[in-house]
Amino acid sequence: MDLSVGMFLLLLAAVGLGRLIEMRLSRRHQRALRGRGIARVPEPQFRWMVALHSGVLVGAALEVLVARRPLYPALAAPALALVTLAVLLRFWVIATMGPHWNVQVMGSTRLGVVTSGPFRWIRHPNYVAVFVELLALPLVHTAWITALVGGALHLLVLRRRIALEETVLLADPGYRAAMAGKPRFLPRLWPRPRRPPPAKQPGAWPTS
Repeated sequence: MDLSVGMFLLLLAAVGLGRLIEMRLSRRHQRALRGRGIARVPEPQFRWMVALHSGVLVGAALEVLVARRPLYPALAAPALALVTLAVLLRFWVIATMGPHWNVQVMGSTRLGVVTSGPFRWIRHPNYVAVFVELLALPLVHTAWITALVGGALHLLVLRRRIALEETVLLADPGYRAAMAGKPRFLPRLWPRPRRPPPAKQPGAWPTS
């Protein structure tokens, strides 16, 4: 086995171990939330998300081993940089959310709304991080089929997951007030222009 292949398999194993640690942390947070009367939202598609994440790791390993994908430094370097940035963003999200963070959708925002960290600019930084990570990770060793198929399936899974999550979140007036005006995935390069206040009519009272 080539050294690059062995290192790539170790990278996949490290990512898989990280997912297991996150699942354990999530279960701990779920127990604490249940103790405060906050239940988990039924989510049949969650198993497909778990299967997809596992499938990308296994698929990338098999594609490299069976199809003998070479390592191209010109592709591996930017792909590995994207994976690293995505992991750092996920860690930032987890640290920012604290006990709010969960891999599943919980049925309440009674703990309050998190607006710090990456949530200052976008509503779903964790989904951005995970999508970039799973897309770039196979490309570190040129497993392009896994990257393309995994990326396409991930878009389908995320579409349903985000729709469910936002149904819960946007039902809370506090969340709508703080977050509804922010983009979902990419921060704005410049703020929206402020509309000038309407001119007062003679003798009219201000409405707010």
